[in-house]
Order: sequence, then C-alpha cells, then structure tokens
Amino acid sequence: MKRPLTAALSAGCLAVVTFLGITAAPAGAATRPSDAQVSFAGTVALDDCSGSVIRTPAAADDDPAMVMTNGHCLESGMPTAGQVITDQPSSRTFTLLNASGNQLGTLQAAKVLYATMTDTDITLYQLSSTYAQIRQQYQIEALPLATTHPVQGDPIEVVSGYWQSTYSCAIDGFAYEVKEADWTWKDSVRYTPDCHVIGGTSGSPVIDTSTGQVVAVNNTTNENGELCTLDNPCEVDQSGNTTIHQGIGYAEETYLIAPCVGTGNTIDLTLPNCALPKP
Repeated sequence: MKRPLTAALSAGCLAVVTFLGITAAPAGAATRPSDAQVSFAGTVALDDCSGSVIRTPAAADDDPAMVMTNGHCLESGMPTAGQVITDQPSSRTFTLLNASGNQLGTLQAAKVLYATMTDTDITLYQLSSTYAQIRQQYQIEALPLATTHPVQGDPIEVVSGYWQSTYSCAIDGFAYEVKEADWTWKDSVRYTPDCHVIGGTSGSPVIDTSTGQVVAVNNTTNENGELCTLDNPCEVDQSGNTTIHQGIGYAEETYLIAPCVGTGNTIDLTLPNCALPKP
C-alpha cells in the first residue's frame, strides 16, 4: 500500500525510495486533460497523505463537512485486520487546495467518524467547519461522492493533494479480493498501467472524469512483484486463485459510504442499506 511517508521512512530500504520522492517530482505524474470537471479544488494535503472534502447528496450546507482519506493514513496508526474505529476525537489539520493546487488555508478535524482497513481502506473525518463556511471563506465546493458502482473502462484521475499532482488512466477492472500483509479488501478498483501512484498519494480521491464524481480512494500498488506482502498486494479470485500485477495500482470503491451517512452528516452504521464493516 502507498503508506504514509512517515511510516515508510522507518522501513529500511523503502525509506530511501520514499525519501527521494519528497525532493523530486513524482514519477508518472500525468499532464492534466482539458476536462474542467476535475481539478485540485476540494482536495487536501495531510501531513503524510492525500485526501479530499467529500459530500453525499443528502448532506446539507450547514452540516459539518467531511474529509476522506485512507484507513492506513489514520494518525493513530493503521487499524488492525478486523478493526473498525468510530466516533473518536481528532485534532488533525488538513491543507485545502484550490483548482490550481495552491494552498488556501487549513481545515480542522473535530473527530474521526469512521476508519477501517477491513474490506476497504478509508478514514472519514468530521470537520469543525460546515460546507457553507468553507464555501464562504474559500469559495470551494466539496467533491461529490458517487452513489453507484464504478464502471470498467471509465476514465479516471487520481488527484493527490500531498504532491499537487494528478495521474490519469482508466478503470482496468475489479479485483474480487486484494490481499496485502494482514489486510484484505473486497471489490477493489484496478488501474490501467498509466497511474503510477507513489508514496504520499494514499487517500487521493479517484475521480471519474466524465462525471466529476469521486468513485474510489487510492490506496496501494504492487511495488516489487512479491506475493501478498506489505507494499505488494495480490489479487485472489472467487476460486481462490492468486495473481500479482507488478507496478499496478488499486483503489477502494466509495459508493458504499453514502448509504451510511445519517442526519447531520454523521456515519450511522445501523441504517438499513449501510454495508460498511461494523465494529
């Protein structure tokens, strides 16, 4: 997985690779297409990952805004397999970007609404600011979250607030299961080879360029061709067959989030159509 840079720096030789990425332009960064629906507006940079301010159709202007990143970007450390974290206080800050990737200011977390690395890889933060307040202060709208399953072949961009870079490719297909070390993710998006994401892109929104909606959250790449090890995810099909795709990146679908959003833009795992993993 594209782990937080601070974690990678303590991981032996992997630290050298990631550290070099801090001072050089990220390899594989794509030139932005002319599609005006996709920009850096609404993305955020964390201290070691990327993320985005997201909004479901049911959210109101005066609701506290929500930021999405990876579960493995959680400031308290990676959740263990099977662990689900809800409603925990947080004082994390996020740097908000405008359409060109320039820094606008800082957003403040109030709590971790939800975090897990089981079946998916997401952390959802509740901010101390509402959507209306962010719009008034920064003239930024939240990124709309898709409510339907992404489609194979659709063009996408991975938009990294940390690197202020984008990666353009398409959805190659979907992996029944992706296994990496102790974690298993289900129905993951597999990128075509053009998206060579790197450390620091963890948590980046994956945006369908035809709709401008967030369809997934970027989380991992098989770096060295190893089988199911840390930073080397493998795919497992319904028959139990295991394959690896060295250099290929993956993301976790996000359409499952909307049915779990309740009153006040909170996460309510008891809602009848909510299928996110529960504690």
